[in-house]
Amino acid sequence: MADWMKQLITAFSEKGGIFMFLRAQLSAQLATVTDFVITIALAQFFGMYYVYATCIGSVCGGMFNCFVNYEWTFKCHECKKSHVIVKYTLVWAGSVFLNTYGTYYLTEWIAGISWVRDTLSLYSKDLFIVPKIVVSILVALFWNYYLQRVFVYRNVNMKNLFKRENKL
Repeated sequence: MADWMKQLITAFSEKGGIFMFLRAQLSAQLATVTDFVITIALAQFFGMYYVYATCIGSVCGGMFNCFVNYEWTFKCHECKKSHVIVKYTLVWAGSVFLNTYGTYYLTEWIAGISWVRDTLSLYSKDLFIVPKIVVSILVALFWNYYLQRVFVYRNVNMKNLFKRENKL
């Protein structure tokens, strides 16, 4: 039994494959919890406008996610940290933009549909929470994971990549 457990832990901690995806999802969930706690605290307890709270929550969740992904998820210790930070910032800026404006537009659209607004208001007085969840899931799967896997945490020499493309 102990050998089986040890093998499972070893397989989960190795680089690549389905276990990398699972680590990325766990990291994303922890970053999402960080994001949501900060967003809801700012909106509920400090009365901040939900768009600003969403933006700040996304920034804090992104910082947490970058650190965990570098150290544990993608195990890219061969990549220069400065390169990872620059590439992550580009992807992260897109993520913050998509999360902030996606939440805003979906919330405003739902607020315009009276029966949906009235139904959701039975469960929560803050309408933006449901759109934030939907947008966060879509951005996490179709933007963050893919770009982090193929771009951010890859050791690519950008100068050589551009020189090679110019020669073709």
